Amino acid sequence: MRNYAANSTVAIVVYDGATAFELGIACEVFGDSWPAILGVPWYRTFLCALRPGPVTVDAGFQLQVEHGRDRIVSADTVIVLPSVAAEIPAGIPDVLRQAHARGGRMVSLCTGAFALAAAGLLDGRRATTHWTECGELASRYPKVTVDPGVLYVDEGDILTSAGSAAGLDLCLHLVRQDYGAEIATQLARQLVVPPQREGGQAQYISAPMPEPDSASLFADTLSWLQEHLNEPVTVEELAARSAMSPRTFARRFLAGTGTTPYRWLLRQRIQLAQRLLEVTDLPIDSVAETSGFSTAANLRKHFGRAVHTSPQAYRRTFQTRQAS
Repeated sequence: MRNYAANSTVAIVVYDGATAFELGIACEVFGDSWPAILGVPWYRTFLCALRPGPVTVDAGFQLQVEHGRDRIVSADTVIVLPSVAAEIPAGIPDVLRQAHARGGRMVSLCTGAFALAAAGLLDGRRATTHWTECGELASRYPKVTVDPGVLYVDEGDILTSAGSAAGLDLCLHLVRQDYGAEIATQLARQLVVPPQREGGQAQYISAPMPEPDSASLFADTLSWLQEHLNEPVTVEELAARSAMSPRTFARRFLAGTGTTPYRWLLRQRIQLAQRLLEVTDLPIDSVAETSGFSTAANLRKHFGRAVHTSPQAYRRTFQTRQAS
């Protein structure tokens, strides 16, 4: 398994018309201000274009880009930004193919997926983009399995995200992969965003949270739940804490988060188990009990489904990665 963490290189690919919002996300997450705050070596990040020189982003301001295609091709992780332009600039697909062929991890934010698709890198793979553009992506590139109902798709060496804030979710997902849950959670706190939104969560939540007083009770319930993940809990009990009927609670929870109470709770427990495996030497039985899975067998079952490895293997991989 390739180690993408400390001191690996990140190339953020920009071209005329690239969107300033996603540029800001990538620069903020992978920028050089975090080592002093998080206490770990960080990525080495480069702003790149096909050739060094001025690039004008969609907001109208101009960037002086110092790095060219050689830096893109040699990077460990390549992040492709979306663009307001209808066509992918000539030369971009070729340099992306070269970067991937050399072993680079390819990441697109929002409609940056069109550039990966134009390079043929999404053929036979599952991918996503902004929900308004999923139909166009599927029509233009029929070999791509486009999923409009998720925040991001992780295909291992190629990752794609939906629109706008989903790009931040994917960037935090990369940090979580590379540095573990504890560092990713600390970073999310610094950015004042949720530690993790599951990739399979719906892109577009059509119904807002209900009136403020109910939302406040709802938030209090979730805060309480995060502090009691090791305790057995039912939807009925959560509904009672929120002064709602179980049916109303489940419906409003889905409307407000895009997922069910069960899946939300499971994700929180998995995340806690990851952090315990990373930062403690607790036996697996104790990790299972502390994170609310009760038994090691139950932890292994749910952990394997969510993380695609066993708790023991996750701990060994993380410790090896940290040592290296």
